[in-house]
Amino acid sequence: MSTELISLAVLVVVFLVATVRGVNMGALALVAAFVVGLTVYDLEVDGVLTGFPSDLFVILVGVTYLFALAKNNGTVDWIVHAAVRAVGGRVALVPWAMFLVCAAVTSIGAVSPAAVAIVAPVAMGFALRYSINPMMMGMMVVQGATAGSFSPIGIFGSITNGVVDQNDLPGNQLVLFLTTFTAAALIAAITYVAFGGRALIARGKEATAGAALGAEAEAASHAVMRSGGPGVPHSAVEAGRATSAKSDADRDDEHHTLDAQRIVTLGGLVALMVGALGFDLDVGFTALTIAVVLTLAFPDSAKGAVEKISWGTVLLIGGIVTYVNLLQDQGVVDWLGEQVAEVGAPLVAALLICFIAAVVSAFASTTGIIGALIPLAVPFLLTDQVNAVGLIAALAISSSVVDCSPFSTNGALVVANADAADREVVFKRLMQWGMSIVVIAPIVAWGLLVVTTA
Repeated sequence: MSTELISLAVLVVVFLVATVRGVNMGALALVAAFVVGLTVYDLEVDGVLTGFPSDLFVILVGVTYLFALAKNNGTVDWIVHAAVRAVGGRVALVPWAMFLVCAAVTSIGAVSPAAVAIVAPVAMGFALRYSINPMMMGMMVVQGATAGSFSPIGIFGSITNGVVDQNDLPGNQLVLFLTTFTAAALIAAITYVAFGGRALIARGKEATAGAALGAEAEAASHAVMRSGGPGVPHSAVEAGRATSAKSDADRDDEHHTLDAQRIVTLGGLVALMVGALGFDLDVGFTALTIAVVLTLAFPDSAKGAVEKISWGTVLLIGGIVTYVNLLQDQGVVDWLGEQVAEVGAPLVAALLICFIAAVVSAFASTTGIIGALIPLAVPFLLTDQVNAVGLIAALAISSSVVDCSPFSTNGALVVANADAADREVVFKRLMQWGMSIVVIAPIVAWGLLVVTTA
């Protein structure tokens, strides 16, 4: 077997083992880079480490550090509750509020699963409280998280744009963001209509005052009743529910007040957006600068923020990109590109790449597949047989909108936060929709973004 096939087979094994055994894919990839570099390519350790993506490291640390500070000082909570208050008593708009909140949170640097973990309990509590289909609410949350992730300072956007810049490919950050946002919003809209959106609209306006906090209390009280069983007196359950609701109400002002540090944090997030989009400032170092300023200005709320940096994601991307860069340095990527080009039908090859992205991402790491597939497609993209900007956007859509699969982290979080009585149904529906999207999304994205621009 050739060295090219050996090194590619190892990459496949890394994806499979990480999926089946739950080991961090980045750690596996770093070990694979070490073993393959020393045994297959006879390199020294320094030669392997030259492929470590220091620029992506700074971006990931910077944006997730800033998001951790925003979560610590209550800015993220303020954004969530402000969105809920904005819809007033219109229950039909609550799912869209959850969609936009998730999009806003991921667009400022939150890792997609982190955003879902924050918003899903509130959203699924609303679904239970106001008889909203939990499948619809879960899909709105997941697609919202996907919609914002490809902003220039979002995690997926930062990774994709970084890989594009590293490989001197033509890129367009705005096109990437708008196309992925539109795709996620379209799937959310279809889900909304399919799972009772029109019935919600027909219900009109209902009293939802304080629901942002009350939904969480309601979900907690249901959990108490389920765990307590017949041996727990009904009065005790009611007392627990009342106490929970009261404590939430007592914290209402704290969660909803826009104090000095939250104003400064919001200003910092806006400055990061403006700097990245308007002045082409480095996203990673700009985010780190804002985070350090916030830490110096408000040290109390910054405690523990460093520990909340998404080190797992940093390790994941660092390992995957290091391994892919090893393949690139050893000519494996060029060889693979030549094999794809020899297919003789560039559009068919582009469709195959999109399908690979969708299938792998539905079961493994979206972040990892984004970091791996674009570099592997570089030689093919450089042939100008297809539009690079269009194919990159199609790859981004194919690999991200499938995160609603219950086998992905986001889908699993939705299932976990659904009411126990609905959990099995939500799992089955997410699996059906997730597998359907695996088939449909690559074809539609390829048709609209690759075929029409070829």
